[in-house]
Amino acid sequence: MTKLKTLSKAIMVTGAVALSAPAISADRLLLKTPVAFSTSLPALGTTITWVSERLSEISDGNVKMKLYEPNKLVSPFEILDAVSTGKVNSGYALPIYWQGKIPAAPLFSAVPFGPEAPEYMAWIYKGNGLELYQEMYDSHGYNVKVLPCAIVSPETSGWFSKPINSPQDLEGLNIRFAGLGGAVLEKLGANALQIPGGEIFGALEKGAIDATEFSQPAIDELLGFRKIAKYNYFPGWHQQATIFELLINKDTWNDMSKSHQAMLETTCMASMTNSVAEGEAMQFPVMAKAKENGVEIRYWNDEMLTAFRDAWDEVVAEEQAKDPFFKKVWADMSEFRKGYELWEDNGFLPR
Repeated sequence: MTKLKTLSKAIMVTGAVALSAPAISADRLLLKTPVAFSTSLPALGTTITWVSERLSEISDGNVKMKLYEPNKLVSPFEILDAVSTGKVNSGYALPIYWQGKIPAAPLFSAVPFGPEAPEYMAWIYKGNGLELYQEMYDSHGYNVKVLPCAIVSPETSGWFSKPINSPQDLEGLNIRFAGLGGAVLEKLGANALQIPGGEIFGALEKGAIDATEFSQPAIDELLGFRKIAKYNYFPGWHQQATIFELLINKDTWNDMSKSHQAMLETTCMASMTNSVAEGEAMQFPVMAKAKENGVEIRYWNDEMLTAFRDAWDEVVAEEQAKDPFFKKVWADMSEFRKGYELWEDNGFLPR
């Protein structure tokens, strides 16, 4: 009888373990996440490392994100397709990378003469921005859920080997320049080239390009541009703020528990705060050091800023005419910004 009771208890325990196993498995989530930038780069890469660490901590290890450095699993420019097709279940990149496939994508990443970080986040989270952001991927046939997951403050406007005093000085220059800002420079007679970050220094050194923009001063410093180009121009009219995205395969997202979805949404929103704080804090020491090393920090004169703005107006008109969804997003963003001006003009001290 004793043996029978022992056997019965063993069967009950085994059955309980078998029933609970799927629940435990279902409660765990592993996101395999290729990233567009090296995780060693401040702001560009460290932000998603922060997200990965926080997800593991707040979930007691049930939600994990395994990061893959650029080109280790897929190349940065293949991340959207890889996530959509399920080759990977998530990825971290810039919407600006998909400009060739989706004309409106840069509007969710970096807009010439566009909003600064607080206004950008206001439109994304409290205006129609996030809804339009998801609609963009849905309407173009991509099977992804998008979460804004970092935002960095202004970039530099570029590193030049000689002073640029008038629009004529840009004519014929080969400049590494990304996104819609590149189209602006081409309007002014420059040749805008897309070159990966790791190849920019070599291109400058060999004279293949005459100038470059890439990111913020703290990031540009690591890439050594100041060793060749001594004129660093501001403000970053082409990217006053830049949004990074976490893309999740839509099937993976739909299979997640509400709790896991909330963890990801909330952690990415927290990352927006962390990333902009990190970016704001690290620039001025680097700029001061650059000046000590012979870099001339210059602010674009009014003639140049007007030329950039006029060329941008031409570019945005052309983009609206070519793509209905670009026009839809631009109209919504512009309406929000027009309303925001009342607050901006009255709520802040003049700079």
